[in-house]
Amino acid sequence: MFECIVKNWQGEQVGQKTFDWKVAKEETASHVVHRALVRQMANARQGTASTKTRSEVRGGGRKPWRQKGTGRARAGSIRSPLWRGGGVTFGPKPRDYEIKMNRKERRLALRTAFASRIDDLIVVEDFGDQLQRPKTKELVEVITRWGSKPENQTLLILSERTENVYLSARNVEKLKLIGADQLNVYDLLHADKIIVTASALEKIQEVYK
Repeated sequence: MFECIVKNWQGEQVGQKTFDWKVAKEETASHVVHRALVRQMANARQGTASTKTRSEVRGGGRKPWRQKGTGRARAGSIRSPLWRGGGVTFGPKPRDYEIKMNRKERRLALRTAFASRIDDLIVVEDFGDQLQRPKTKELVEVITRWGSKPENQTLLILSERTENVYLSARNVEKLKLIGADQLNVYDLLHADKIIVTASALEKIQEVYK
């Protein structure tokens, strides 16, 4: 059972939220979360790096000089990997870096990562109607009132995207805005403080429980 206080727009405590999640055992928790993190980062790789081998480099069809009698080392092509402008030995080729992980294990890792950040979790009331127009300064001020300093890497989780909140948040360097359905292990571990709205927390519980 996890408990956290709920704050309003002014930063005052107005209630309490509890949620009960099944998380990984203490002895296996770090391993499960690590696997999920490695999978996410590997799957984000494009895998488009490519080099040409000696058979793919243009030119080099003619033997540069005769085999014997010149005093130089024998050479069959000017596109040998030993030559400037030649092919690349064992260079990268396009490949798929995807790592598979069972859905149950992925969700267990996500719940475990989320629960491990309970001390840095800040639950707030929905504030979409508080911003009548996009205003970055107001959003930065309220995040400070909630308990996250401007120099902190802050993750803001909303139940659904609000245009005024999005436009206010997009220019803040150390603030990342995601939806409750976009939760991922990397963002949860990377953030110094995690701010989640009450409705987003309910949605997360509903989806990932």
